[in-house]
Amino acid sequence: MDLVSRAVWTIETSLFNQLSLSFIAEECDVSQYHLSRVFRLATGMSVMVYVRSRRLSHAAHVLALGKAEILDIALETQYNSHEAFTRAFSSYFGVLPSSVRESKNTCQLKTLEPFIMDNSLLVTVEPPTIQIRQQFQITGISRQYTFETNFGIPEQWGEFAEHYHAIEAVNGDASYGVCHDSDKQGRFWYLTGLETGTETAVPASMKRVTLPEGRYAVFEHNGHISDYRKTIYTIWNKMLTDEGLEHRVAPDFEVYDHRFDPDTGQGLVEIWIPVA
Repeated sequence: MDLVSRAVWTIETSLFNQLSLSFIAEECDVSQYHLSRVFRLATGMSVMVYVRSRRLSHAAHVLALGKAEILDIALETQYNSHEAFTRAFSSYFGVLPSSVRESKNTCQLKTLEPFIMDNSLLVTVEPPTIQIRQQFQITGISRQYTFETNFGIPEQWGEFAEHYHAIEAVNGDASYGVCHDSDKQGRFWYLTGLETGTETAVPASMKRVTLPEGRYAVFEHNGHISDYRKTIYTIWNKMLTDEGLEHRVAPDFEVYDHRFDPDTGQGLVEIWIPVA
């Protein structure tokens, strides 16, 4: 079973118990960061927002039956009072729970049903090679995104193409896309840059990120860049687990060298995932 399916199974079978990100990650045998990243890629929401949405959706269906008391439903869905449940329910659906109970109708509510895995996102990815890389630096343009707003990354690459000449003392001819300073809420910084030395001056409006020495699983995406998201999703949702690899907290990065054609978007991209 893939990681997202395991996470959804854990949530759905424990929906009315105390649930936390750390508990779900532990049940899935991955780090909280790993789970947070792949779950957002799959569903477009955080793990705990999914939990909250599922509980309130269940509550709406029970309210519409008109048989249970609101306080009983509140306690079942892990709210410790009638007032706390009413605030959460009203904020989420825009109506009072008492209104749903009286109308016995949820048709106007946007309830969330259990997530069903979209297998079209899973593609064939070859097993990785394992490599040790020494500490190095990437200098370039860095912007903050979430997994919902990362559609801006191609535009960032376009901006980088216009300004990369300002970077001096470059090591090699490859370009790098570095995902760094991520958090459990799904925010992350993405840097488009070139490898430089520690003494290289950082141009105005640019940033330098140091990538620590460590062990990496190196995957490949070979084809058009439009399918890149599926490769990334498959790596994080399935391949790391299938290969028995544990994600290590450090920046992960992409390498675009002579094997990738930026004009056509076609070619080979290396994907370096830090592993323990």
